[in-house]
Formats: sequence, C-alpha cells, structure tokens
Amino acid sequence: MEKLSAKAKYSFGVGAIGKDAVVNLVGIYLMFYITDVLGLSPAFVGTLFFIARIWYATNDPVMGMIVDNTHSRFGKFRPWMVIGTLVNSVIFVLLFTNFGLSTTELYVYISIAYLLYGMTYTIMDIPYWSWLPSLTNDQQEREEVSVIPRFFASLAGMLIGTFGLYMIDFFDRFFGGSGDRQTGFTVSAIVIAIIFIGTIAVTVFNVPEKPTNRNAPRIKFKQIGKLLAKNDQLVVFIGILLSFNLAMQIVNGVTIYYFKYVTGAEHLFSIFNFMITAEMLSLLLFPRLVKALNRTKVFTLACSLVGIGLVIILAGGYIAPQSPSFIIIGSFLLKFGSGLSLGITTVSIADVIDYGELKFGIRSESIIVSTQTFLMKAAQAVSGLLTGVGLSLVGYVPDAAQTPGTVMGLRILMVAIPLIFAALSLFIYLKAYKLKGSYLSHIVSNLKEKNTEYEKNEENIQNIH
Repeated sequence: MEKLSAKAKYSFGVGAIGKDAVVNLVGIYLMFYITDVLGLSPAFVGTLFFIARIWYATNDPVMGMIVDNTHSRFGKFRPWMVIGTLVNSVIFVLLFTNFGLSTTELYVYISIAYLLYGMTYTIMDIPYWSWLPSLTNDQQEREEVSVIPRFFASLAGMLIGTFGLYMIDFFDRFFGGSGDRQTGFTVSAIVIAIIFIGTIAVTVFNVPEKPTNRNAPRIKFKQIGKLLAKNDQLVVFIGILLSFNLAMQIVNGVTIYYFKYVTGAEHLFSIFNFMITAEMLSLLLFPRLVKALNRTKVFTLACSLVGIGLVIILAGGYIAPQSPSFIIIGSFLLKFGSGLSLGITTVSIADVIDYGELKFGIRSESIIVSTQTFLMKAAQAVSGLLTGVGLSLVGYVPDAAQTPGTVMGLRILMVAIPLIFAALSLFIYLKAYKLKGSYLSHIVSNLKEKNTEYEKNEENIQNIH
C-alpha cells in the first residue's frame, strides 16, 4: 500500500471537526438543554438516554455489515458518509428545536428526535472510522495517521465545550430570544450542521478510496456473531474501551452540574473544557511517546493521569472552590491522559481488525469498528442513566441551592465512580490484552505476507486474461 499524501491525511482528519462538533453539543449540553431549558425531568432524561442509546447502539453491527457489503465505484465508505451526514444534520437541528410544544408533547417529541438522531449519526460515523484502518497497514504510519482525526475531534470538543455557552447566549440575544436560551440552542445547531456538511465534504472529495470488488463474498447477518464473539482480543478490547469511556462520559455528564452547584462558579466549566487542548497536545505527542516508551506504559500513564486529575479537581472543590488553579491543573492532567487513551484505542482497533482477518480470513473493518461506536454509545447510555437517575437520587433540584447531601452526591458522581472505571480499564489492558510488542509484530508480518501473496495471485490472473 502506497504512503498517504499529507493532503489525504489532513483531509480525512478535517471531517472529524464537524461530526464531533455535533456529537459534543449533544454530549455536553443536551441533558442541560432538556432539564434547564425545556424543564423536563432529569430522571426521564437519564432513562431516555439509556434506552435510546442501547437501542441505536444495537444497530451499529448491522450498519457495519451494510457498509462491508457495499460494493460500488465510489468505494464502500464514501456513499454512506454522504447519506448519513445530510440526514443527520436535519435531525440534529430538530433535536434542539421545540416548536412551542407543551410539556407532555415535549416528552414525546424529544424521545422521537433523540432516537432518530442516534440512528442517523450511525450511518455516517461507522464508515468514517472504518475508513481509517484501511488507509494504511504500516504500523508506524498508522500511529501517525490515527492521531490526526482524533486531534481534530478534540479541537471540535474544545471549541464547543469552551465557547458553547457563549455561542448559545450570543445567538439567543442576537436573534431576539426570550432569555431561556432556546433560540440560542436552535441557531447554534443550524450553524454546526452547516460546518458538519462542509467538513465531511472535504474528506469525501480529497481522500482516495478504491472501488470495491462487486464479486467479493458478502458477509451474512448470522456471521456477525462469530466475527465478534470469537475474536478473543476484540472481546478484551471491548472491556478496555467500555470501562474507560464510562469514566470519561460520566465526568462529561456531571461537570456542568458540578461547577454550577458544587463550586458555585459556572465559569469554571469553560476553563475545564478549554483544557481539552491538553488532549490535543497529548495526541500530537502520542507517536513519539509510544516510540520512546511502549503502548503498555503509555496506556498506564493515561489511566494514572486521569485518576490524579480527578483527585486534584476534588481537592480544589474543598480548598478553593472558585479558584481556577486546581481546575486548570487537574483538568490538564485528566485531558492529557484521555488523549493518550484515544491514541491507544484508535490504533488498537486497527490491530484487532488485522488479528480478525488472520483468524477468520475475512477483513470486516466496519463490523469491528461498529463495536467501538456501540461501546461509546453504551457508555453514554449507562453514564446518562447514572447521571440522570443519580441526580434524582441525590436530590438535585434545577436552578436552586443544593443540600449538603446533594453536593456530596455530585462529588461522588464526578470523581469516585469515574476513578473506579478508569482503574478497571487499566486492569483489563494489563491482564488480558496481548496485541502488543513482539506478538503484534508477528501478526503484522504474517498479514503482510498473506496480502503480498494475494496481490501476486491477482496480478497473475490479470496477466492470463
């Protein structure tokens, strides 16, 4: 496989800006929008998130099979990215538009809109990340290329997390909103949807993809279970990714409540999210760190930094609740560790795909990548449930002073529970994940040998014809 051009690498990465701006507005602000703008119950939101995310997460392997079975002159990833982006952009805007509905009608409307949002996002998201492992099979280049879309995704997360509320408030005032931020959310969603379509267009038009073989064997639905369940390293990877994602998703879901009601300084929320620049820095340094250390040490460092960062944020809440100093240090370490984890898991999913190809003789990028998106949604589902139900259990009341018990409950949700999941992720990686070191090199060598032999046979067949 030829080396990728810089244009192709960065054009692929640019696509992550729009798609992650969408997912961050939903991930960071949707619960706040539903509870504090629309005035719906936090327990309802937590339950909705859990049920909806489990529902459309189960669609991911099916979408993966559809993509892997797509054979066209445009490739198998590109067509679905175009379709998914256009449809999801419309649903995304509708999710943040209430049409003046009553409370009862809003419960139904938000439920339907959120279900459709997740299902249509899958149509675009799975082919995007499935395309990444197919760009190169060189291990060093893969580590370099993998961090580019993650960097742009983190950039989108930083912009939305840091300036999201400012953007929403600006549009609310500029377009004559009533001050409840509803107009601001709707206009912000429209602007982000336009950016989404534009950045995905950059990827679609500038990244090469070979036409797929129309005569290639099709993967049947009944094969999905075998391809997933019997890939032992995929099962281990699922445990690693699910537990780490749970840690980070719970933090993301509770943060806005933590700073508003525990520290009494809502402005710290923007500072916390601005520290995603540390995640971007760690992604830039990731290839060098892996080369200097190794993947095991880098992932150990990632989980450790997450734990240390959370403890510092907790300490700051007691010592100097409204001071930015503890938040800057703690969130920097937290986000730096999160970035290293993103780097590890992005290259690891490609290695799991290679491992599965050697084991089963079938390369199923989209089906395996669908497990990654499934896990992220499952983590969001569980974290949403824990956050929503947790807020109700600790006695949270919107826009009111919280009781000492509620404040302690928010601290537990923000720090203690994520710490447990981060430690579990590291434990699984150290004890059960084996696609690293000499074993991984052996797999890569065998796969290259197999692919070289296949290409020679194809060339001989073409010469005969």
